[in-house]
Amino acid sequence: MDRAGFQAWLDRYVEAWRTYDPETIASLFTEDARYSYHPYDEDVVGKDAIVKDWLQDPDTAGSWEARYEPWALEGDRGVAIGRSRYLEGFGQQPTEYANVYLVTFAEDGRAREFREYFMEAREGFRKRRQEEIAEAVEQARSEWQQQSERATLAGELAETKVQG
Repeated sequence: MDRAGFQAWLDRYVEAWRTYDPETIASLFTEDARYSYHPYDEDVVGKDAIVKDWLQDPDTAGSWEARYEPWALEGDRGVAIGRSRYLEGFGQQPTEYANVYLVTFAEDGRAREFREYFMEAREGFRKRRQEEIAEAVEQARSEWQQQSERATLAGELAETKVQG
């Protein structure tokens, strides 16, 4: 496994999550793969069990965004880092997670073992993000209002010229 191959695997992982296509999910893992959602949970063992587990409680399409990238790679073992963000709406509050994935690859590039670690962003971070979004919305609103006023003035000037 090299970095480009690891990134391609991570991109396929995100695509599998986005589509919940059983074949795409299955293509990521070996027959005897072990998948751990949390370090203290029991592993899901076997490709078929992993696919079944993914399909039990799927996230709503469009309710999240994610990006992961290789951070370290040595032999058949890789560490990926990234962010998963659940978006507001869809019956949920906006939530962001920092993710670390530990992946052990088989020779064919599929994962033999996948361990997930995640940490939810702290309240201060969420509050800052909400303030940034509110500020951006207010700025966009202000710019739209200025453009609208300019368009009204331009229309009035054009009307005055036609009359004069």
